Amino acid sequence: MVKKILFCLIVLSLLFWSCATYKSPPPSMYLEELPAAGTADLSLDERIIAEDAWALLKKGNTRKARKLFAKLGTSNFFYYTGMGYASYLLRELPAAEEFFKFAVRLKPNMTLAHLGLAQVYQDTGRLDNAFSEFREVLKNEPEHTWVVARYETIKAERTEALLNEAKTFLAGGSLDKGKETFLKALFFSPDSVDAHWNLAKIFFEEEKWTSALVHLKSAISKDPDNSVILKLYAETLFQAEDYKSSLEAFENLQESDPDNQEIKERLETIKNRLGIFELPSQYNAIPFSEAITKQDVAALVGVKFRSIMNERIQKPPIIIDIATSWAQKYIIKVTTLGILDVYPNHEFQPGKIITRAEAAITLVRLIDYLKKKGFSFVQHIPPDRIQLEDVSIDHFDYIPIIKILSYDIMSLESGRTFNPDRPVAGREMFKYIDIILALVQ
Repeated sequence: MVKKILFCLIVLSLLFWSCATYKSPPPSMYLEELPAAGTADLSLDERIIAEDAWALLKKGNTRKARKLFAKLGTSNFFYYTGMGYASYLLRELPAAEEFFKFAVRLKPNMTLAHLGLAQVYQDTGRLDNAFSEFREVLKNEPEHTWVVARYETIKAERTEALLNEAKTFLAGGSLDKGKETFLKALFFSPDSVDAHWNLAKIFFEEEKWTSALVHLKSAISKDPDNSVILKLYAETLFQAEDYKSSLEAFENLQESDPDNQEIKERLETIKNRLGIFELPSQYNAIPFSEAITKQDVAALVGVKFRSIMNERIQKPPIIIDIATSWAQKYIIKVTTLGILDVYPNHEFQPGKIITRAEAAITLVRLIDYLKKKGFSFVQHIPPDRIQLEDVSIDHFDYIPIIKILSYDIMSLESGRTFNPDRPVAGREMFKYIDIILALVQ
């Protein structure tokens, strides 16, 4: 078969040589210089022939150029590429196409033939094929200026046309044709949120949950804050019976829309199916603890101020020791907001006992966070009037201790002592948190 094609090409070339006239290159034609990497494998004589033939080709002298290209032999890549461009110059587009295709088979990674083939496809109205050839060029030369401009033009035009066509099919009730056309749009624009979103809705209606999730994830990766897409993603996970992932997705939605009754009802359903109560038993045990831990404090803050702390977590800190903590999601939240610290070695130490000094630091940070959210706090006691017997001005935690006392949230103990190293009981921390919560409600 290959020999037959080759024979036909040679015969076509001989016939065209006999009647070819001198023609200047068409204004739209693009012809690159010979690539150094491609000619490196040629002998010196072959390189001279190829360069001379290429120079004639650029001047539009197809007759002499073809004679020189013929000397390279039919096993040479530049023979087929040169013959292709010569045929293209003479507007012998079918012959040019076959020459370029043969050249591509010889050297798939050489851009010369792909560029020629793309131009033939453009001139014959086969934009999908031209787009594919331009894409092949960009795989090896992603910043090819001439190609990028044409690639992006075809991409924009074909994507818009296909999206409109697909929506027309859907409006007319042709679901399968709509689906097929949206998939074609993704050939040109793999990141099209519009195409992924519509395909996700189609697959959702067809109860093809896996396919719907593929397109929803792609849409979310490009539009991560789109609540409509996120809601369908959460619901699709639920329908697919991936309740754990669905729970997380709906909880994220609730953070940004805490009063949404539909989301609340779906969360209740998921928790019932998973056997999850609203709060873990460890949380309910906090008030009875004689010494509260860091994970307890994280959970207290996270639960009490859940409706206020509605920021979407973008870049949580790296924490290496909370995988088994019952308060993991609360720890991630409060550390991301800077209310509790992660140590330089990326440990949180969830079981570490909190002292009164550490409680003061945490509460002040919580107040500072709430101030940034627009809430007001008044210092009831002037800081300069607060005198401590056991915390000097040089104490490392002096400033946060004075601040929390000035807000009248924590108080001094007997003998005007603060006892900064004493562990904090669960009921105490509940009291402090509730005081702050009351001030913002």
